[in-house]
Amino acid sequence: MIERSKKEAVRIMFDDISPKYDFLNHLLSFGIDRAWRTKLVSLLGSRNPVSVLDVATGTGDLAIAISSLEPERIVGIDISEKMLEIGRLKLMEKGLNKTITLQCADAEKIPFSDNSFEAITVAFGVRNYENLELGLQEMRRVLRPGGIMLILEFSHPDSFPMKQLYPVYSKHIIPVLGRLISGNSKAYTYLPESVAAFPSGKKFLDILDSVGLKSSKQIKLSMGIASIYTAEK
Repeated sequence: MIERSKKEAVRIMFDDISPKYDFLNHLLSFGIDRAWRTKLVSLLGSRNPVSVLDVATGTGDLAIAISSLEPERIVGIDISEKMLEIGRLKLMEKGLNKTITLQCADAEKIPFSDNSFEAITVAFGVRNYENLELGLQEMRRVLRPGGIMLILEFSHPDSFPMKQLYPVYSKHIIPVLGRLISGNSKAYTYLPESVAAFPSGKKFLDILDSVGLKSSKQIKLSMGIASIYTAEK
């Protein structure tokens, strides 16, 4: 049997769970994921970006939230065509199909020229990159000088009570509910495993610095369950 690359395995997984993805996102986070995206949009709003690239856009939730800032151009890219299909239906329903463009593309081979966007965002996507540094370098490449990158990602709570409670929830509750609702036995086991393996906090800030970004910062959300990382080119 040929072993799939992480990238291909992730694409197949998200294609498979796409019909239930939005529902499970909101259910498993108790709806807090919406507030996290709202926080990111508020941080981005102070920059008044004209052009925004949303990487690993999935079904477009963050791109849709960013549209409230009324930039001239929003592009979302993702490797899962089935996730994008659902996103395009959402854009049609909200009348945003002319404001936001969703296209199938690889975060490690972004199909845009250097310095194309004033802002780049990612929500819960960078931990799925096959090569984290390469994906970040590509995002930096298409970001304009002085532009901002905002990355929303799960992190590792380091204080009571979330430090004790969240690992139990993520390792035991999320996989069971995810399997029952999505029908995929692996996807929601992969979630806590990928979060545990991700170099969050200072380790991720160091990686952002190492790929040539500057002024990197971490903003912890919900007692450290998630974080928004900001950096500039």
